[in-house]
Amino acid sequence: MWNQRAYRRHLPHFQNRDRTYLVTFVTHNRWVLPNVARDIALAEVVRHHEQSAFILTCVVMPEHVHVVMQPIESALSEILRLMKGRSSRAINLALQRCGSVWQQESHDYQIRTAESLVRKCDYVAMNPMRKGLCSSVDEWPWLFRWWTKRTG
Repeated sequence: MWNQRAYRRHLPHFQNRDRTYLVTFVTHNRWVLPNVARDIALAEVVRHHEQSAFILTCVVMPEHVHVVMQPIESALSEILRLMKGRSSRAINLALQRCGSVWQQESHDYQIRTAESLVRKCDYVAMNPMRKGLCSSVDEWPWLFRWWTKRTG
């Protein structure tokens, strides 16, 4: 059981079993990810869907990622470690570079009500539109919504 504060860096991270979280992780030095890196990041998050976490919504933005997810068995910190680590390695290989891709610290927010869950999923899906990157959520290729069973 992992109903405890699992770890602390600069922010405390309280992680409770059977809860849903909105998690945001940001690129190192706000590096803008090229399209191929966004493809890799999204694929890595989606790879975890129904394996280590139930991914409700995910969007990869130019310099950050938002994920609404409910961990299945693993602790949230372990899932994020794998997502960020594997995507970093694949991104660096694809771009023939080395160095950090993601900031070490992630921001996680425990979602407490069904109404809040709907709002957070909408917030994630609408992020590219709010930033003026597309005119509809269906245009953004780096979006996953479990209820559509497709990306973009």
